[in-house]
Amino acid sequence: MNNYDKLNNVSCPVYKKCGGCQLQNMTYEQQLVFKQNKVNRLLRRFCTVEPIIGMALPYHYRNKVQAAFYTNRQGKIISGVYQSGTHHVVGIDSCQTEDKTADEIIVAIRKMLRSFKLTTYNEDTGKGFLRHVLVKRGFATNQVMVVLVTGTPVFPSKNNFVKALVKQFPQITTVIHNINPYPTNLVLGKNQKVLYGKGYIEDILCGCKFRISAKSFYQINPVQTQVLYNKAIELAQLKGSETVLDAYCGIGTIGIVAAKKGAGRVIGAELNPDAVNDARVNARLNELRNIRFFCCDAGDFMCDAANDSEKPDVVFMDPPRAGSSEKFLSSLIKMSPKTVIYISCNPETLARDLDYLVKNSEYRVQKIQPVDMFPHTSHTECVVKLTRATSRA
Repeated sequence: MNNYDKLNNVSCPVYKKCGGCQLQNMTYEQQLVFKQNKVNRLLRRFCTVEPIIGMALPYHYRNKVQAAFYTNRQGKIISGVYQSGTHHVVGIDSCQTEDKTADEIIVAIRKMLRSFKLTTYNEDTGKGFLRHVLVKRGFATNQVMVVLVTGTPVFPSKNNFVKALVKQFPQITTVIHNINPYPTNLVLGKNQKVLYGKGYIEDILCGCKFRISAKSFYQINPVQTQVLYNKAIELAQLKGSETVLDAYCGIGTIGIVAAKKGAGRVIGAELNPDAVNDARVNARLNELRNIRFFCCDAGDFMCDAANDSEKPDVVFMDPPRAGSSEKFLSSLIKMSPKTVIYISCNPETLARDLDYLVKNSEYRVQKIQPVDMFPHTSHTECVVKLTRATSRA
């Protein structure tokens, strides 16, 4: 029996109720075969798919954990995740994919509610206090952020609550009170207040330092993110003189790594203003002067840049699960960079977008590298290299 199979002897008690880990009925090696076959089926028509890169220890990899809070009819407070496709809260004390420290903090907060006479939010009535708890941890720095999401701006005994929480978990470096009083599926509301610490944490990825705020996106699995980003930089073959465009740049992770590892000049585009603020700070943290960030829609930016005859040599694109827009892809073709590095978290929309690029341009797929970013789930990440047929590398 190998290490993967030994680890998989540990079963999850809420596997069937939760629905978050669709592949936990398989050993980890079987999961990798399943994902490889899926990517092969969808993408091998473009070029040979490389063997998927898995994790050595595919457990407790999630550096971001969020829990919903609910009080059942018996008056018991439950914290956990929404059952797939519903708003029914499945009670969870520990999860095999989530950071252990984050799980322990969430359980502690649940126990603290009674002693501080705090209620949970009721979605049906719109009344009550605590809706969600979000915990982010920097795996390299061990800095921990706790975000308390409430249905009301009134936080009774907040100073004593935070003091008690930090005393129990001294590794917590910041606590944020986020207010979300609206009937919405979004976890975080627009308004928030820092109760303790600086209001952000920092982490180190690919040798670069990053500031992470409550609302900004940061890759969930930092171990595999380093694998993914290093592969993306390797495929880009940066020589030091290129202009690089980092589309959908978030807090600037891939662009900053590129700027530090060989790019001549980097431009980042991102719609989320909180993420752009973090990206600009991150560039300063890493003492980089060859990178700039713009707060705008990636598709709009591509259109404007193409019309202005902006000619980046390399484009990194990391769109959401819905994939890229036709507006973005047509502008990419018009802009005509030598190399495109497409990082995708959804092989289905990746296949659709690659179809568009191959059929409507001289771009051809040179390399497809799957990376298992989310063990035990059906999700698979891929990094793809495309080059123009006239400049094949």
